[in-house]
Amino acid sequence: MPPADPDSPAIAEDAFGAHLARTQAALPPAARRVARFITENRALTLASSAADLASRIGTSDATVVRAVQAMGFGGLPELKRMLAATLAANPATPAEAMRRSLAEAGEEAGRAIAIAIEAQREAIEAIAAPEAQASLRAAALALHPARRILVFGIGPSAALARYVTTLLGRAGRATRTLNASGIALADQLLDLGAGDALLVLAYGRAYREVATVFGEARRLALPLVLVTDSLDRALARHADVVIPARRGRARRVALHGATLAALEALVMGLAALDGERALASLDHLNDLRAAIAGGRQDIG
Repeated sequence: MPPADPDSPAIAEDAFGAHLARTQAALPPAARRVARFITENRALTLASSAADLASRIGTSDATVVRAVQAMGFGGLPELKRMLAATLAANPATPAEAMRRSLAEAGEEAGRAIAIAIEAQREAIEAIAAPEAQASLRAAALALHPARRILVFGIGPSAALARYVTTLLGRAGRATRTLNASGIALADQLLDLGAGDALLVLAYGRAYREVATVFGEARRLALPLVLVTDSLDRALARHADVVIPARRGRARRVALHGATLAALEALVMGLAALDGERALASLDHLNDLRAAIAGGRQDIG
C-alpha cells in the first residue's frame, strides 16, 4: 500500500496529521498500514483496544503496538491522548466537512452513497465492539435507579434527544428533553434535583450549554452518561459513563446512524432492567391509542 499523501485532508491541518507526515517515510509497510487505518478512523481508534484495531486491520495486536511505537509514541494510550486533543482542538465546520466528503466522492452520487454507507457500517461495528457494549451496559445501570432521566441535545442532536425521550417514556421512564440553546436552557435546568440523571449528547468543543449542564450535574451530584466521540477530555472525564458513538469518518460529514443505534440499544437495556414497568407502559399506550382511534369518548 502506498504511503498516505501528507497533503490529503485525512492528515493535514492537525497535530496528529503533522506528526504522521514527519514519521511515515520511515515506517515499514505493516506499520504504515496501521498508521493509515488510525488516521482514517480516529474516533474508532479512541474507542478500541490494540486487539480490536488488529482485528479490524487484519493483523496482530503485537503489530499494532509495534506500529504505534514506530510512529513515535510510547504506546496506544499516548497516541489516543494526542488524537483526542487533535479532535477537540480542530473541529471541522460543516462546510469543511462537506467539502472533504464531496472531494472524496467526486461528482458521482453512487460513490457518495457507498462512502456514506461504508462509514455507517464502520461506526456500527465500533459500537458492537466488546468495550463499547460494556459502556452501554454501564450506562443502563447508571441511569436505571433515577426517578427521571433528562436527555440533553442541541443543534442536530436535538432531534435525537427528542426521539430517545419518546422511547424512554414508552418504556415507563419519567423523562424530559433538554434542547434549548442560549439562556433559554436555564429554564429547562431549573428543576433538576435529587433522583434525576442526565443523558448528554455532545460532540466537539465544550460549548457553553454543555459546560453548564455538566456544572449543574456536578453541583447536584447527579449521574451523567455522555454519548460522544470527540468532546473535550477535560469535561468528558467528569461523566460517570462515556458511550463512544462515532459520527462517520474524521473531518467528514457527520453521520448519526451509530448514535441512534447506541441510544436505541441503551433504551432496550433499560427496558430489560424493569420489564414489568416497560410492558405496563406500552399496554397503557395501546389503550390510549385505541381510545383515540375510537373517536369521541363519554366524559360524563
